[in-house]
Amino acid sequence: MEEQTVHTGKKQRRKLAGWVKVLIAVVLTLALSTGLWCVLLGRGGMAMVQTFLLARFAFVEEDADLDGAVDAGLSAFVKGLGDRWSYYRSAEGYESLKATRANNYVGVGITVDYTREEGLLVRSVREDGPAGRAGVVPGDIITAVDGTSIAGEARQEGTVRIAGEPGTQVVLTLLGEDGASRDVMCIRATLHNLSASGKMLEGCVGYVKLDNFYSGSADSFKQAVDELVEQGAESLIVDVRGNPGGYISELEKILDYLLPEGPVFTHKPRWWRETVYRSDESCIDLPMAAIVNADSYSAAELLAAQLRESVDAPIVGELTSGKGYSQITFPLINGGGVGLSTATYCTGSGHSLIGEGIVPDVELELDEGAVMGEESDNQLRAAVELLRK
Repeated sequence: MEEQTVHTGKKQRRKLAGWVKVLIAVVLTLALSTGLWCVLLGRGGMAMVQTFLLARFAFVEEDADLDGAVDAGLSAFVKGLGDRWSYYRSAEGYESLKATRANNYVGVGITVDYTREEGLLVRSVREDGPAGRAGVVPGDIITAVDGTSIAGEARQEGTVRIAGEPGTQVVLTLLGEDGASRDVMCIRATLHNLSASGKMLEGCVGYVKLDNFYSGSADSFKQAVDELVEQGAESLIVDVRGNPGGYISELEKILDYLLPEGPVFTHKPRWWRETVYRSDESCIDLPMAAIVNADSYSAAELLAAQLRESVDAPIVGELTSGKGYSQITFPLINGGGVGLSTATYCTGSGHSLIGEGIVPDVELELDEGAVMGEESDNQLRAAVELLRK
């Protein structure tokens, strides 16, 4: 009888605890449904808070992953706005996003391509990076990472294997141009990405590849162009293929640097007056052309469009995405971040790219197997021909 009484008491306490949780959820919901909270959140917002409280205090599984549910819910909410450019990032994703926008990355300081069956072909090496200090040189082929082959189809996993936490080591097996194989050990580090790189092509044509408009990109771009001008460039090609855009402040600096006096960018926030940015009379006084593709977004599209609008620069490549909203990323108290479209933007004359993108003067797809910026790049060759006419 005593054992039965104990069990009965436990059941009653668990039942009571369950009712207490439900009561707490109801009380909190009622408290939130009055006053300022109701005005600020509205019925929809209140329903979201109410659902969280019910899950927190009434859901049968006490150890439910509420943080994961919140991440999923916030992501779905932003997606429900119907704007493909707004986004939600979890705490981990938000930290990664901030690092990317600072133009920082963890790696060994190399760029590679997938043109060799044996592995990853090293195209360039940062002298001040871990790979450069370890003796990796352009032309080396990375055939294995930490003893695991990355030949053939495994090449697609190669860059993931090379990446890792700063301060950790990675062993690269290299096949040199002399046919000899060797192993080098690199210590991964946080490196600053140079957004722009330039080189001189035949006929004194300067070529600059701009990868993004994140922190420091304007200075990187200016340096690349200045070096080409000093080397005697007589024309300039700006390549923004695969460029995801970035900060308006960086775009404004590049437009002002390149273009003659006049309006170059129009920004229309929801809660503020329209702003028209203008370039001063100082500019790069050279014939220009731009190259774009379907992965040229945002500031990349605007730069190419404004080059055409301001100095009649022809554009080569593919139809672009047609992005015309700018976003602000707001930090959230859970460590995540939500990026919301808060303004529209247009060219200096007020032309919007929303829904239409850029239609190139010469529409041309990149040949299969071609490498951007190299001799096999048919889009680059077409841009060069336009400048020679």
